[in-house]
Amino acid sequence: MIEILSRPMLDRARETGALVGDILQTLKHRSTVGTNLLDIDQWAKEMITGAGAQSCYVDYAPSFGRGPFGHYICTSVNDAVLHGRPHDYTLADGDLVTLDLAVSRRGVAADAAISFLVGKARPAESVALIETTERALAAGIAAAEPGARIGDISHAIGTVLGEAGYRVNTEFGGHGIGSTMHQDPHVANTGRPGRGYTLRPGLLLALEPWVMADTASLVTDADGWTLRSATGCRTAHSEHTVAITDDGAEILTLPAHARP
Repeated sequence: MIEILSRPMLDRARETGALVGDILQTLKHRSTVGTNLLDIDQWAKEMITGAGAQSCYVDYAPSFGRGPFGHYICTSVNDAVLHGRPHDYTLADGDLVTLDLAVSRRGVAADAAISFLVGKARPAESVALIETTERALAAGIAAAEPGARIGDISHAIGTVLGEAGYRVNTEFGGHGIGSTMHQDPHVANTGRPGRGYTLRPGLLLALEPWVMADTASLVTDADGWTLRSATGCRTAHSEHTVAITDDGAEILTLPAHARP
């Protein structure tokens, strides 16, 4: 299903997106050396429910996962890149953490992810991974104009990732979003321009470039959810929900300090 939001729903999407951006920023600042991933999940639960919102993850049980996810946020560390299930792990100096959060409020969902380093260590490879996904996300957002095609976004993202030397996995990528978290169209992280669905005002997309340092292959953890790099290399993932408007893409999931 491809959903085009009405103006009232788009206003609600802005509210949900702002909530997601603010929660992620708060969790990033609270995630320090010694923080347990289960604490991050509990903090996310408290902020989501305190805002009168609902987690898109707790009861989520798609074909690629094993049973309901059962947690409020995805916490992926180092070689984990997607769908990281919170577990009893304490963050160490230099860990590369990705927090991925999807929330629904007043009938509209928003989805975003951030990657960052914990503590004082700044491994060059990890910094490069994070910065590349952020640049690829910015390129994809810039390409998301009314009248453009999904392939234009995919091409913009894939160009940045490829020029940085990373191989691109196309099993998972961006997606439509609206009254539910995952909708059509699929937005691969590489593709050919001029192909696919034509973007229309009112369309919401979650764009999410992610990379692994030296592979494009994934393996699934014993938990049935967490996806890791097949070689054990580090990974990064950046995501925003954007609304297609007459003037281009409006980023809905910015934290308060970055909103216009």
